[in-house]
Amino acid sequence: MPHDEVDQVVEAWRSQRPDLAVDSMHVWSRIHRLSALLDTHRKQCFSDRGLEAWEFDVLAALRRVGEPHRLSPGRLLAETHVTSGTMTHRIDRLRARGLVTRLRNPQDGRGALVELTVAGRELVDDAIGALIALEESLLGEWSPGDREALADLLRRLLTDAVAKEPARA
Repeated sequence: MPHDEVDQVVEAWRSQRPDLAVDSMHVWSRIHRLSALLDTHRKQCFSDRGLEAWEFDVLAALRRVGEPHRLSPGRLLAETHVTSGTMTHRIDRLRARGLVTRLRNPQDGRGALVELTVAGRELVDDAIGALIALEESLLGEWSPGDREALADLLRRLLTDAVAKEPARA
């Protein structure tokens, strides 16, 4: 297996701080670097379609729920992990672009629903197709078994890390 930059960093820390068990850096530093790399690729993929990453997140949440591609702002908050004020601003910007509409919630007269427009659906469908192609190209040489094994290990790592996440006030 070839060495990479992370191997060099870990060895340097091991040399400078032999009192520390730095083996976990082999995992977390690679995840950090991969995250930054994927973020750069995704931003370019979305930018090529006139989208910001946050716009894709909101449109994709609406698209995934199926017809009529409609969610409450509260449910969009849960799907995209942003604050209420941020979501209001995002919905307003997407409305101005004609990608979503805001409707009265028939089950709650005080509430609203956000619905994907035809233009929003076409844009998010194009973006998800391009994103899947991009992500597939990044895994191009990996066998189905290796992909499944990696996905299983990452799922386990994520589940364990989330379980240890500090409670938010």
